[in-house]
Amino acid sequence: MSATNTELREWIVTGADGLDELLVDELIALGASQPRQLKGAISVQADLATGYRLCLWSRLASRVLLPLFSVPSGDPDKLFQTALKYPWENVLREDASFAIRAAASKGVATHTRFASLRLKDGIVDRFRDRTGNRPSVDSEQPDLSLHLFIEEENISVSIDFSGDSLHKRGYRVAQTDAPLKETLAAALLMQAGWPARGQGRLFDPMCGSGTVLIEAAQMWADIAPGLARVRFGFEGWMGHDVNVWREVRDEAVAMRLAAQEKSPPQLVGFDTNPDALRSAQRNAQAAGVAQWMHFAQHSIGDWPLPNDWDAAETGAGENFTVPGVIATNPPYGERLGEEDSIKYVYRALGRELRKHLPNWDAVVLAANIEHADALGLEHKNTQRLFNGALPIFARHGRVIPAEAELPLAFYPSDDELPPEAMDFANRLQKNLKAALKIANAEGIRCFRLYDADLPEFNLAVDVYDGRLHVQEYAPPKTIDPEKAAMRFKLALRAIRHIMGLHRDKVFLKVRERQSGKQQYEKQAKRGKFFEVREGKAQLLVNLTDYLDTGLFLDHRPMRERIAREAEGTHFLNLFAYTGTVSVHAALAGALSTTTIDLSPTYLLWAERNLALNGLPDEQNRLIQADVMAWLQEEVAARPIEQYELIFLDPPTFSNSKRSEDVFDVQRDHVRMLQLTMRLLTDDGTLYFSNNFRKFGLDEALMAQFEIEDISAETIGFDYQRNQKIHRCWRIRHRNRPES
Repeated sequence: MSATNTELREWIVTGADGLDELLVDELIALGASQPRQLKGAISVQADLATGYRLCLWSRLASRVLLPLFSVPSGDPDKLFQTALKYPWENVLREDASFAIRAAASKGVATHTRFASLRLKDGIVDRFRDRTGNRPSVDSEQPDLSLHLFIEEENISVSIDFSGDSLHKRGYRVAQTDAPLKETLAAALLMQAGWPARGQGRLFDPMCGSGTVLIEAAQMWADIAPGLARVRFGFEGWMGHDVNVWREVRDEAVAMRLAAQEKSPPQLVGFDTNPDALRSAQRNAQAAGVAQWMHFAQHSIGDWPLPNDWDAAETGAGENFTVPGVIATNPPYGERLGEEDSIKYVYRALGRELRKHLPNWDAVVLAANIEHADALGLEHKNTQRLFNGALPIFARHGRVIPAEAELPLAFYPSDDELPPEAMDFANRLQKNLKAALKIANAEGIRCFRLYDADLPEFNLAVDVYDGRLHVQEYAPPKTIDPEKAAMRFKLALRAIRHIMGLHRDKVFLKVRERQSGKQQYEKQAKRGKFFEVREGKAQLLVNLTDYLDTGLFLDHRPMRERIAREAEGTHFLNLFAYTGTVSVHAALAGALSTTTIDLSPTYLLWAERNLALNGLPDEQNRLIQADVMAWLQEEVAARPIEQYELIFLDPPTFSNSKRSEDVFDVQRDHVRMLQLTMRLLTDDGTLYFSNNFRKFGLDEALMAQFEIEDISAETIGFDYQRNQKIHRCWRIRHRNRPES
């Protein structure tokens, strides 16, 4: 180690896979030169002061290594002999401690532990032979760390100038599960052009423990990322120049002080988890940037509008209507159990960004390129990175402004219809004119258009936000099948003529009377889901695979009622199907929702619906269970009422293979309602609905509870000709507390 402190030396800088280009730019900006790509690292030339500066200032590097020597691979004795002859007395004191951290290049099969032992033996024997003493090995807190790297051709030995990995800035005093590494957070921001872009405005809608925001604040304020670290690896090196290091550090301190004169940035972080927000606040305080941070508890589904982000909550106010930068790391791995549901979180994020923050720059991490695509950004760049061993993608793009939702409209085609189809066509045209007038006035996008209005055309036509779902009811045995088939073909011609839709927007099914588990069986396997809007909710419908689409249109008024009453309640949804009512309740401000169904298929669908609306699973439980069994267990375990609002919509009959018992709504409804009412608060409301046309409510229940038949209030404009589609009751405890 005879080189002076002003001479150029070789340094090896490691970083996460995928950061090479950004890392090279950063190293050059910090004063290094002659960058050369190695396997998993960058070689540069720099003097000692610059080596110190790389450790103190690099936001992307994992380690800074000062090479000592290398030997050919495949000869452990050569490693030992070289180490034995190396002047270690110029590297570490004989009374110091050291550790060896070994790694191997990808694809190299070797025993790193054996190589480490041979290196250690050479070091120890060198000191013992020369002085009779030897340094000790301390793998936890060594005075000096050595880095041994095994490649196919060579084994290299270096001083680990950084000591601990450089992503450990020293400010993380609290953390959440699976936090983002600080180096990756910095890379995310650099890809978005921060701090040059954004004019000091940055928003992280899923901020977790605050890493992205803290890194952004430090970049804005020219705070060296290593300034808060207690120790670097070079401090145990015999060649350490305290004066040079003090100059480099004092320079960084001066820059931090000078940055206090800059205009403060506006940094806003939202998260659904209050514990994460508390961790973020503590970390920001430890980093010395808390004065610029503004945290609030929000899910994607309940962001306030930017001009409502008042100073009390965010310190941002109307300034956040001016485009800035969005940078975030959605919880793509650890939070959601079903991988495909994550895509819908990204859809929700993209939709809300378009609605609230048009023309902002956004950079978002995703574990899957399809998830990144679901954001719908105007693409600028996609970078493949690694978070540990996990490959991830950083998608950078502009937030495209949301398009105004147009009223529903359908335009007839020029096709001529045969006379036999005219009666049906005229009725459909009449229905469409009346329905669109109401639907567009009330913002309704999904409704029933035709329901066997003419006996000879025995089918139902439903509108799903610009698409049609056509169900042919199975004809009675008295009708000639050929005649029925001919009429159905005529109806289809009339539908396509009146609605003016291409075949790919018209979906056909034959509906027969179902019983038991048949209602849950697949009719096809296309797996195609469409997104529709209903009120504040975005919901997934499948128009091909199942008998029902995932959205019971006749319950639309009931969902609207639940949304009006759900704010501030704990909501329970029994026989929940695809969880659409839970979505409405959660978006309306329910404190929690609990969604219970026996079918894993429908619970997965419910999970996707919640994800599509950006609703956190912490507040929205999904439970796969037989409802009757769950009620009995819940009442036995928790005799205290816990739900202010409950929706109970059982099937008429169920003999699912997942349940040991056969459910019959007429036979079992008394016990079911009694159990459910045990879970209802004294001032709560239970809505009980079913579609069994012969159903009769047991009169004994009238004496126990306050019951009102509200069926007429829950029938929408599109079911006025079929008011027996369902029955619905509002049930409350007698002697309710006065509101």
